[in-house]
Amino acid sequence: MSIFDLIFIVAFLTSVVTLAVAAIAFVRGRRATALNILRIYGICAVGYFVCDAAVAFLRPQRLIAIGTPWCFDEWCLTVAGVKHTTAARMNAYHVDLLLSSQARGRAQRANGAWIYLIDDQGNRYAPEPDSSDIPLNVLIQPGQSIDASRRFKVPADIHQVGLVTGHGGPYCGAMAILIIGSGGCLFNKPTMIRIQ
Repeated sequence: MSIFDLIFIVAFLTSVVTLAVAAIAFVRGRRATALNILRIYGICAVGYFVCDAAVAFLRPQRLIAIGTPWCFDEWCLTVAGVKHTTAARMNAYHVDLLLSSQARGRAQRANGAWIYLIDDQGNRYAPEPDSSDIPLNVLIQPGQSIDASRRFKVPADIHQVGLVTGHGGPYCGAMAILIIGSGGCLFNKPTMIRIQ
């Protein structure tokens, strides 16, 4: 958990309390007090989002090397290798993955996990459907690693490709924008594993 995760938790809890206090003041007939609370809350919310945009703009893009685990809490994904072929004006990528758990006490899974290749323009390419693929949300025992793979097709004129992944929400979803510095979506600088 990063400092920005803690800031988000504090901001969320403060928001809940502030909005509840404003609602109570409004119901009790203290409309001026409620509006003043909401005005201050609005200024703080704008400040939070300005800070979020500034961090997203100033922070360099995080690039993870092939072979390095990309961990979300205790669930990790590692690109173990990439095979690249070109045919019929398409680049085909076969990506070998290692799904692992750093947990010590209980089995876990990455519910809502997703994976894409992304080009330098921000275009995403989903993996080719294959019923034999091991799902990204497979249950992993503590300390266990599971081999998986995905195949992608990208137009041949695309020369910079990276792999992005996550779980619990869509790519560039609300949480990627609400947690300061987490998504890199605002300025097309997502955390990625450079494939080519």
